[in-house]
Amino acid sequence: MTKLHFKILRYNPKKDTEPFYQDYELEAKENDRVLDCLNKIRWEQDPTLSYRWSCGHGICGSDGMTINGEAALACQKLVKEYDSTSFTIEPLGFFPIIKDLVVDMEGFFDRMKKIHPNNWTSINPVDISREIRQSINEHDEIKEAIKCILCGVCTASCPVNLDEDPEYIGPAAVLRSQLYIMDSRMKDIDKRIKKVDNPQGVWGCKVYGKCTIVCPKNIKVTKKIIDLKRYIKEG
Repeated sequence: MTKLHFKILRYNPKKDTEPFYQDYELEAKENDRVLDCLNKIRWEQDPTLSYRWSCGHGICGSDGMTINGEAALACQKLVKEYDSTSFTIEPLGFFPIIKDLVVDMEGFFDRMKKIHPNNWTSINPVDISREIRQSINEHDEIKEAIKCILCGVCTASCPVNLDEDPEYIGPAAVLRSQLYIMDSRMKDIDKRIKKVDNPQGVWGCKVYGKCTIVCPKNIKVTKKIIDLKRYIKEG
């Protein structure tokens, strides 16, 4: 067992005038996850601590937070991955804080809606009356984007969203648009391209690559955004 120090950002807008940090000491095994440590703090020391988690296995994407300055899923990060016994835990950047480590994701999902024509009503405009075959190469164009779990970690880490243009729809939304636009089975590609062919859409990406670095599903987000830019440019 190793003694750890956790410095956690706390903020309850109903009673706090501004965020502050609270310190906790605990013991943990090197194979414990950051999520395990947060659970131990909540269950044994401070039941008022708020954060999201559900599956605990990197599938639901609900426990995104900032761990020692980098956005990640707490359920995927082991204590032994860090060269320190001190941890600073903060909510995801860019998103408004609801309470402590819980952020408001409504704006994130609104960005997802913006990439769809007709206000989300044509989510899957394919001909379902027959089987539509897709080659391995055609599927390879979209298989990366299929892995996205909508955790928001990439958007919370994007320098464009954080520092340059908060109206940029973000890497997750562009990645999702790439999934639909470059799916060989889709029928309304032109309408979808119009939704992202603008400075706040796909062209808002400045190719910093941070989204790829932090993605918990190891998606090559930056590459897929570049692929979409090339696809649009070449017509």
